[in-house]
Amino acid sequence: MKRLVVIALLCLIGWQGFVRYQAKQVSATEKLAPAIAAQPAGLYSGAPSPAAASTGAFKCDGRTYCSQMSSCAEATFFLKNCPGVKMDGNNDGIPCEKQWCK
Repeated sequence: MKRLVVIALLCLIGWQGFVRYQAKQVSATEKLAPAIAAQPAGLYSGAPSPAAASTGAFKCDGRTYCSQMSSCAEATFFLKNCPGVKMDGNNDGIPCEKQWCK
């Protein structure tokens, strides 16, 4: 029984560490790209902005979650162009509805 409690506590500590790591990654992204993070989050265009599409501002780099995105346009690009993303839980074609594409 003690072993089970110790394992449960270690799992809880590990999970809390992961959550804090994710939060630091999100804040670091916001510091590096203040112009992108300042865009209105409530607008959904249905496609990446023409400027982003024409300049190739986004590229598939292994990110898969909404917490790793910094705009609706970026999330939409990843959903349409990158394999294995996990940003459209209800499969309606609109990514990150709770964070970016409201």
